Amino acid sequence: MTGGRIADRLAGGLRALARAVGEALRAVPGTLRDDLWTVARDPLPRMRWLGRLPHGHAVLFAVLIGWLNMAQFQEPARPGEAQDPAPLIWFVVLQSAAVLLALTRPIAAWWLSTAMLLVTALAVDDRVPPQLLYPWNFAQIALHTLVLFLLALRVRPRIAAETLVLTLLAGAVPSALASHPHNDGLDDALTVFTIAVVVGAALRGRRVARTRLVEQEELTAEERARRTLLEERNRIARELHDVVAHHMSVISIQAQVAPHLAENPSDELKENLAGIRQNAVEALAELRRVLGVLRSEDALADGARHAPQPTLDRLDELVGTVRGTGITILTDVTGERWALPPGVELSAFRIVQEALSNVMRHAPGAKARVELGYQRRGLAVRVVNTAPDRPAPPSPGAGHGLLGMRERAAMLGGELTTGPTPDGGYEVIAVLPTDHPAPSAARPETAEDPV
Repeated sequence: MTGGRIADRLAGGLRALARAVGEALRAVPGTLRDDLWTVARDPLPRMRWLGRLPHGHAVLFAVLIGWLNMAQFQEPARPGEAQDPAPLIWFVVLQSAAVLLALTRPIAAWWLSTAMLLVTALAVDDRVPPQLLYPWNFAQIALHTLVLFLLALRVRPRIAAETLVLTLLAGAVPSALASHPHNDGLDDALTVFTIAVVVGAALRGRRVARTRLVEQEELTAEERARRTLLEERNRIARELHDVVAHHMSVISIQAQVAPHLAENPSDELKENLAGIRQNAVEALAELRRVLGVLRSEDALADGARHAPQPTLDRLDELVGTVRGTGITILTDVTGERWALPPGVELSAFRIVQEALSNVMRHAPGAKARVELGYQRRGLAVRVVNTAPDRPAPPSPGAGHGLLGMRERAAMLGGELTTGPTPDGGYEVIAVLPTDHPAPSAARPETAEDPV
């Protein structure tokens, strides 16, 4: 490659860089206008340590530092010379007021404080003794530092950096235009202002991160509750499949043998019974397909596919198993016992099973009582336990037993009530009707096992 080509490429790169810099500089006024030309209200955020700081403290700080600010301006430039601070009193008052304004409108307060810094520095050029800091004294720096800190707590870091740069420019102008040498205080101001902006931006970033984390945790909890609800409904659907499949199989067999039980059945009867059997067989096949979808991600379901679903006939077996763990359980059955629909039997058994599991997990040493009340149009189930005699071990995770019981009751159009008892125990009451139509999809709810 020749030297001419290298020079051309270098020149092209410099032109591209110059264009980029020019575009960035042209965008600066618009960016500053969008970021800083506002008087929008922005109250102090809720922070654990800042929330306990009353606004009265800010008022006291502004008054004391403002008084110190005025006292420094009262010092004569030369010994024996009197100095009238009256022209500066409004500048001092307005800069102190900027601290109070920063509590609600930080950008407007910064504009006011910066303007007062600039105007005051230009006004006292020939009145500040050489031994004092210029363009700002310690009181002015302290007031503006608090304004910058309160601003950085609430605005983006870019805006806070812009205010810091403009503040330093507001100090460089009177220093460059000073009529005589002064004790330069820009270095001290730069250090203090930078620390205030960095600390405020860091606290804001931490607060924003914590807020986003809380929002993400809420979304995760909602998603977990939704997933848990779907898992419970899938489990209930798998269990009810066997009940429905049994009835469909009975219908199919009855429709097949019915023509052989009647003398001289008509062709219409044979055709209708054949249609009933065909529909039952097709419905049973569809049920098996649905069950296959529900069990596609459940490896344990295949092993229990042919296990019969439990009914209340196995209640004594369940109670005996729980008694084997050392828990005292009493059972009480009221009303005339009659054959309930299989879905009601299954749901009642699962509700009792889950309620007793909660007793074992969350109420060690408690006594339990299982009550079944047979009614004309349904079944009432109540499981209650006394207060535990020792603390329960920590739960391995967020349980969803109550959610499953509530879904089973809602599926039958029933009601489920849970809550603590006056003596410190816990009770679960379910009312399961037998004549309710299939309910629509229930709204997702979140519930956890009692602790």
